Amino acid sequence: MERQHVLGVHGIRQGRTSQRELTKDWTEALERGVGGLRSTADSQDRPPAVPAVEVPHWTALLAQKTGSLSGGDLVPTDLTPFTADEEAFVSQALDDLLTSEERAYAARTDPTTLGLPKLWPASVTRIAMAYDRRKPGGAVAKLIGALREVHLYLTRSDLAAQVRAHVTEAASEHTSVLIGHSLGSVIAYDLIRRGEIAAPGAAGAALHTFVTCGSPLAIPTVRRGLAVPDGEAMALPPHIRWVNVFDPGDVITGGAGLAAAAPAVLDVHVDNGRIDPHAATRYLRTVPVARAVTGTWT
Repeated sequence: MERQHVLGVHGIRQGRTSQRELTKDWTEALERGVGGLRSTADSQDRPPAVPAVEVPHWTALLAQKTGSLSGGDLVPTDLTPFTADEEAFVSQALDDLLTSEERAYAARTDPTTLGLPKLWPASVTRIAMAYDRRKPGGAVAKLIGALREVHLYLTRSDLAAQVRAHVTEAASEHTSVLIGHSLGSVIAYDLIRRGEIAAPGAAGAALHTFVTCGSPLAIPTVRRGLAVPDGEAMALPPHIRWVNVFDPGDVITGGAGLAAAAPAVLDVHVDNGRIDPHAATRYLRTVPVARAVTGTWT
C-alpha cells in the first residue's frame, strides 16, 4: 500500500518543544493508531504503511529570540487583561454554545461573587459560569484560553500570514494528507480556503485528505472570524476528502462535529478518555485518524 505523507499543523502552547519533538510525538501517536488498524480484520491482506510525518513548529515565530515578531507576550494567558475585541469575541463564542436556560442564568448572575480569574471581564465571567454548570472542573477556562488564541490568529493578519507561510514551506510534492489539531485546524482550513496549499501550482498539490482533530471550527463565531457567514457552508475543493475527528467531551470542539457547518465533512466520534481529551496525541493514536491518513476507509 502506498505510503502517505502527512503535514501536521499543531495548536498553540507549543513554545517549549521543537519541530523535531513534535514530529516525533505525532509520528509515534500515528504509529500506534496504524498498529490498531492493522489488527482489524479488514486490513489483514493489505496492512497499511505508517505515513511519513512533518510537523513544522510554527509557534517558534512567537519566540522573542527569533526576532520574527518580537513578542513572547503575544499569546494571552489568564494574567493578560482582555482587550475589548477579545471580550466581544470570547463572549459571543461562548454564547454560541449556551442554551436559552443557560443564557437566562448568565443574565442574572452576579460576577463579583464568582471565583474565576479576576482579569476576566464581567460579560465573559457570567457566560463562563453558565457553561461551567454543564462542564465543571475547569473546562471553561481551557475553552476561553483556546478562544483567545484563535482570536489572536484571526485578528493579527501579519502573524497569520507568517504562520501560514511557515507551514507551507514544509509541504512538498509528496504531501498527501493535512492534519490540523485545535487552532491548527483553523490555520489548516485557512490555508486550503486561500489556495495557499493544495491548489494547482501551490505547495502540496498532491493533497487529497484533510483531517481536523479537536477543532473549534464548530463554533459559529470562529467561522465568522474566517469570513464564513452564518448559513454559508464551509467547503473544500472536491478532490479533497475532509474527515473531522472529535471527542464529545472535548470542550474545545463545543462538544459537536462539523457536519452542520460543512455538509461534505465526515464526522467521526472518538473517546479520548477523561484526562485531557483534547490532547493531540490522543486524537492521533485513534483508529479513525489512522484510516484517514492511510486511505483505508471501508
